[in-house]
Amino acid sequence: MKSETSTPAGEFTLRLSATRRGARLARLFAVHQLHDWGVTGLGAEAAELVVAELAGNAASHGCVPGRDFEVRMWLGDDHVRIEVSDARGERRPQPGGRPDEGGYGLMLVAALATAWGVKDRCVGKTVWATVSLSP
Repeated sequence: MKSETSTPAGEFTLRLSATRRGARLARLFAVHQLHDWGVTGLGAEAAELVVAELAGNAASHGCVPGRDFEVRMWLGDDHVRIEVSDARGERRPQPGGRPDEGGYGLMLVAALATAWGVKDRCVGKTVWATVSLSP
């Protein structure tokens, strides 16, 4: 399986198995890509945490047997756009909702991102977040 897709500079796409290991690898690859882009400091740390939370949610709540999840990042002038897509469109997080199943991860995403939300796909959903790189 080819998990990393070649994309233009400033874009990053990665498909991983919807497992805890896949979520962990998503975070590691995202950190590596941010470093390659020269993104450091608090902005890089915030983006890393957002990727970790969204990938973890895709692996645990968006898992469909035999289906991967996908991480995409775009580097803007002063922000990073992060998208994580999975195959479970019926399980949508609610922006501003109360934490369920004991998790506060989306509250963390809301605190670190300038904006976040959910959009439909042909199969599944995409949860996105924009993280500012400005102090």
